[in-house]
Order: sequence, then structure tokens, then C-alpha cells
Amino acid sequence: MRSGPKIIRRLTNLFVFPEKGSPLQSIKYPMVKSEYDRVWRKYCGFLDLTLQQFMSIQESLLLQQLEKVARCPLGRRLMGNKTPMSVEEYRNLVPLTTYEDYFPELEPGNEQALPEEPHVWASTSGAAGGCRRVPYTLEAYNRALDNLMSAFILACSKQRGQSSLMEGDRVLYNVAPAPYLSGVLASGASRTFNLRPVMPLDMHDGMDFKEKITRGFEMSLRTGVDILVAMTSVLVKTGNEFNQMSGSRKGRMSKHLMHPGELFRLLRAYLRSKLENRGILPKDLWPVKAIIGWGIDTSIYRDLVYKYWGAYPYEFHACTEGGIIAVQSWSRRGMTFIPYSNFFEFIPEAEWLKSREDVFYEPDTVLLPEVRAGERYELVITNFHGMPFIRYRLGHLIRIVALEDEEARVYLPQMVFETRADDLIDIAGFTRISEKTVTQAIANTGVDYEDWSIRKEIRQGKPTLHLYIELGNGCQPADLASVLHSELMKTDPGYHDLAFMMEIEPLEVTVLRNGTFRDYYRERQENGSELAQRRPPRMNASEAVIEELLSLGGRQPVIVA
Repeated sequence: MRSGPKIIRRLTNLFVFPEKGSPLQSIKYPMVKSEYDRVWRKYCGFLDLTLQQFMSIQESLLLQQLEKVARCPLGRRLMGNKTPMSVEEYRNLVPLTTYEDYFPELEPGNEQALPEEPHVWASTSGAAGGCRRVPYTLEAYNRALDNLMSAFILACSKQRGQSSLMEGDRVLYNVAPAPYLSGVLASGASRTFNLRPVMPLDMHDGMDFKEKITRGFEMSLRTGVDILVAMTSVLVKTGNEFNQMSGSRKGRMSKHLMHPGELFRLLRAYLRSKLENRGILPKDLWPVKAIIGWGIDTSIYRDLVYKYWGAYPYEFHACTEGGIIAVQSWSRRGMTFIPYSNFFEFIPEAEWLKSREDVFYEPDTVLLPEVRAGERYELVITNFHGMPFIRYRLGHLIRIVALEDEEARVYLPQMVFETRADDLIDIAGFTRISEKTVTQAIANTGVDYEDWSIRKEIRQGKPTLHLYIELGNGCQPADLASVLHSELMKTDPGYHDLAFMMEIEPLEVTVLRNGTFRDYYRERQENGSELAQRRPPRMNASEAVIEELLSLGGRQPVIVA
């Protein structure tokens, strides 16, 4: 950050420095030279921790949390009457939990059974189309906002201790509305920090998600955008369509010539595109400081986002049950765990597989100092700050890509999110196909598509990997199955071994008519489905979902020959 930006003075007023006795007091930071350094230390200081310091904070906050949990009915039911006095005792005495273990305590009107009174309830989609409700205490809510501010600062950073984030920066939140956690945090950040939302809070919470995205971009033509928060797939789709929009919809774009701000942006974008002899791209209209992207395809489409928007997407990992869990540094490589919201345990993949095959098997866990680079783990969290979840299996498979980030001089393990554990498709025991694997293979073909869904089906007693995909307008499906089969062979070694050793080609592709996923969304919207249920699952969709997609307009499958 440059010396003395206004946002520093604003954030310093919000800075609650560690109290005496806090686990943060034991950490020795470099000498603080200015308000600027104090703010960086508050929001990004965890990147300076050693692994021993990280675990010291984790243990101290865990023991504080266990005292709170032990006093409530939920805690006594899950932990028994004895309060663990150490991390080792806690891991030995308390079993792993899943969401179903928190009923009836998480049912509406049962708040007295929780460790602390909820400040706000957040929602997310659950298994089989259900809805999960997660109570946030005031302390946990404020910590989640602090973690979000860490992401904002780091997204605008190119090196340690410097960020271009400023007071009054305009933020476009293309996120799901409250009570989804993304909407809850977007609203909270707009009220707490002096960052201006492009779309007023009282406007976007009542909008449908797709309408909100369209309206947000339209308003941005007038106001401009400094930070864009959006799904990576939305950014790529918008970029893909932009040349067509700027060419064939001139009449539609001309309506923006009524406002001076819009006129200026359109003229600037037009001149820049002409100088570079190409069509108008989003980066011509919205030169942003940072793009905060999310979605499993963020790393896959990193270069495309840069091409269209002029900035590489910044990633963080979050979930409703745990808030913001890990963030990238300025190096934009792996993500570093944040120690202040959850205690972390890791189920090694071999243990996870045993628990998948035997539902009564209790898998062993390891702690952060024990993880190994290149290995996959299921993430287990215990909430801090009076939140309810203890030894909670998130169902997130993550990969430890390195034990440190040498470029950024961050000496903590680095992770990437691989997939949801229940989204893996096992084919004949050779491979476990993930959403990221399929997304990468489709991206490698260069085919333009609207959306897709894939699942395992049994044909004549043999497993088949069946992809249902809607292609973009004008896209030709010729040889798509063969090309995609080849890309899966390159992308996934297990799939290659399956095809080579068993002498089979298990991929089948059905190309759906244009508009199928749009019609599916509209039907679910009209039927009152929750936002998360309006798009078919990409992995392991049910027979009913596939039948509905086909009834909306399927075609004969293209089969790998």
C-alpha cells in the first residue's frame, strides 16, 4: 500500500489489537513502523507465522472453544460430560461428526442448545437438495469479515506489505444473496468497511442471481469497478460473449450513451479495441484492480480470465460451516490456512477411502505439521468463537501442493481445493474422476459450452462415464467424444490406465439442445426451488435430474468408437 492511503485510517479504527492473554500476544512480529504496518499485521500477519506459532494459536483457541461447547446441551451430547484438556485428549475422546449429528439443535427455535446465541443464520445447499442452516455468533461473524478483508488486501497486493486497496474503492459483488454466506458477508463488508458496493444493498438482495449479474454489469458502466467478486465461470462466459455483444447488439449498447460516465467508458473501450485491432473486451470497459474469483474451475481458466478482464483471478477457499478457511498470498500460488476461525485436522486419502467403503469405520486424522506435499486429504474443522461444529467432516478433498511458498516467503503448508468428497466418480477401481478433472479436459478441447453434467452409468454390465453437455451457439459436436476421451487420457492417469489396460473406452457423450440448462433453471425458479437447486449437479446427478434434462431436449449420444 502506498504511504497513508485513506483506507488505512479507516481500518485502523476497526482494528481490535490482541488483548492481554490472547494467543496472538505470544507472537513476535517485525517492528511496527506505521499505521499501515499495523493494518497489514492485523489482516495479513498470519502469513508471517511459523508452523509452531500457527499450531500454538490453534491449540489456544481450541481450548477456549471447548470450554464454551462443554456448557451447552449440544456439546454435552457430542462430547460427553468430560471437557478435553488438550488437543490429543480432544482427538481421542470426541468422534468425527457430520451435519446430521447436529439435529435437533440446529432446527429453528432451538438456539438455547447452542454454545452461544446466533447473531445471523447462513444457509447453504445440502445433500439430496436439502438446505443446511448455520448459526454465526457475533464474534464469528466479525472474524469472517476480517478474513474477507484479508482477501481484499491480498487480492490487491503484489508483494508483502503493499496493497493498492483504497478507501472508497467500488466493489461489484456477483454473489448469491443472503442468507447464503456470500451474500451475508458482502452485505456486512459494505456496512463495516468503507468500500462502496456498485449495487445498493437494498436492491440486490431481492434479485434473482442471474438478474443480479446482468444488472450489476449494467450499473458498472456508469460507476466503474475497482474490485470484482464473481464466479469464474461467469467471468469466462461474459468474456466469450463480449465480442458478439459489442458487434451484434449495437442498438442495445447505444442506450448507455445517455449518461456521461457510460459514454466515456464506451468510447474509451471502443478506441482501445480499435488500436489493438480486436473487438471490445470486458477489460476495456472495466479496468479493475483485482478480481476475486471462486469455483473449482478458477485455476483452469486463469489465463482466459486475464485475457478478457486484464487481471488474474485471486482465490480463497470458504464454506458456510467454516467461513473463509484459506487464502492466496500475493504470489497467487497455493492457499494458506487462516488460524483464527477453525481448528484443522486432515483425513489422509487412504483413511477416507476406508471410511467410504465402511460407514462404521472411524478414520484417523493428522494435524497440519504432519501433512505431506502432493497428498490429498479430507478437511475436518472445529469452529472457534462459539460456533457449533466440532470435528466436523466438511467433505472437501484438498491437496497439499507444497509445505511452504518460497516465492512469498510463507513457511506454512499450501493447499488447493480438489473436489467435494461425494462428487468423485469411481470407475472400475482404476480412477476417481473429479469435477476439476472433467473441467480441465473440456477446457483442453477448446469447445464452447453452456454447462454440463456427468455421471457413472452401467451399460450391459459395464461402467460408462456419461457426459451430458450443452454446446455454445454455432459449436459443432463432430468428434467431441473422441477428442474428450483423448484429453481425459492426458489429464487423469487412472483414466489412462483404465482405457489402456482394460481395452475399453468408457466415455459416452450426449449433446443437449441449446437452451436446455436455461430452461431447467427457469422451471426450477418458477417452482420455487432454492438458488442452489436451480442448476443440475455437475457430478453424479440423479436419474430424475438426467431425465428432466433429456425431456427438455436431448439428442442421440455421440459414442467413442
